[in-house]
Amino acid sequence: MSDATLNSIKDAPDDFAVQISDQVESFIVSVAEVARGDDPDSAVPYLLLEVSQLLLAGGRLGAHEDIVPDERYEPDVGPEPDVDEMRMRLATLLEPVDVYSEVFDPYVPRTAPVACRISDDLADVVTDLRHGMAHYRAGRVTEALWWWQFSYLSNWGPTASAALRALQSLVAHVRLDTPLDELNGLDTDSDADGDDGKLEAEAGKVMAAEIGAPLGLKNA
Repeated sequence: MSDATLNSIKDAPDDFAVQISDQVESFIVSVAEVARGDDPDSAVPYLLLEVSQLLLAGGRLGAHEDIVPDERYEPDVGPEPDVDEMRMRLATLLEPVDVYSEVFDPYVPRTAPVACRISDDLADVVTDLRHGMAHYRAGRVTEALWWWQFSYLSNWGPTASAALRALQSLVAHVRLDTPLDELNGLDTDSDADGDDGKLEAEAGKVMAAEIGAPLGLKNA
């Protein structure tokens, strides 16, 4: 980012806060809408778009100088909203392509991939974003920006980035007509050597049937 762009962010903190909060709120609302399941065929491409747009806000937060909260201790925002229903709805909607493999830190040598779930990732991101939004709506703008920046670097940024790679891969397999073989990824709740951890459906067929139409690729 150029010095001029960084200076413009510093010179207009109110505009910066409004833009970030708008992108955060848009993501929260959009994921909730997808989780309702009214348009399951469009879930994957729509989530790809929403996560991509959110990570733009995250990139801006990451490039910004350290945001220092007004108070030494974080004010209480009250009870956290429950996201378990959203998580379960997303898991049902995305089955059986919900589970994917991820390496947590690409700079740690010989790190073994682990099984993750897109539904878990999105619910966790929403939880982090809602926490900051509670500060923002209470008028603690600097506290909200600090939280969004801190949690972007420590949690929701890596989590959203991993989910984005999974969603992008799904769309790419459909668009490039390279369906996956039977999806033998491990369930995150199962033993690595157990048969219970294998997803039974063929991911390539599921993707072609469920997300091919929104991409204009579904065969008659």
